[in-house]
Amino acid sequence: MVVKNQIGAKIKELRKSREITLESLAKENNMSLDLMKNIEKGEVVPSLTPLTKIARSLGVRLGTFLDDAPQTGPVIVKKGKSDQVMYFSGEENQTDVSALEFYSLGAGKNDRNMEPFKIDVHTNKGEFNLSSHEGEEFVYVLEGEIEVKYGKDSYILSKGDSIYYDSIVPHHLHSYNGKMSKILAVVYTPYES
Repeated sequence: MVVKNQIGAKIKELRKSREITLESLAKENNMSLDLMKNIEKGEVVPSLTPLTKIARSLGVRLGTFLDDAPQTGPVIVKKGKSDQVMYFSGEENQTDVSALEFYSLGAGKNDRNMEPFKIDVHTNKGEFNLSSHEGEEFVYVLEGEIEVKYGKDSYILSKGDSIYYDSIVPHHLHSYNGKMSKILAVVYTPYES
């Protein structure tokens, strides 16, 4: 069952305000029109890669999809309990289940250049399709273990471990040993304003 994604409405709002058709946005990002429609309806759980591409095409940060009332002061999230959440499949071709739940730790902050998230990483098994996007990612393991496939290499990280990498290199992050994990991730994706 698909968890309803609220970011689709924000994507649609931004697309329409820029007078961009659904068809042209799908074509520019090499995505099917059906997938683009389902993302906007909130009926699929996309991976991070298409959302990063959509954000870039719309000239916004990835976190803009979570922003409601931007503020100029600091953003405070108590005990990591953000109510701003994005659901991701973790796989570009899997859109029916969430494997990653991104809790925004910076939603609403004006002019931010990085996107901090607390992420619940659910168990994944099997073969993984690596994906890439512009930018950089920093990951710190809070609980459990994760595996990061990065290019031809694979890294197992446990509580207290971190990794910082260029996102343009094909990569995939998932739980390791069949247990849910929690991570802190800071994602930077360049955008044009």
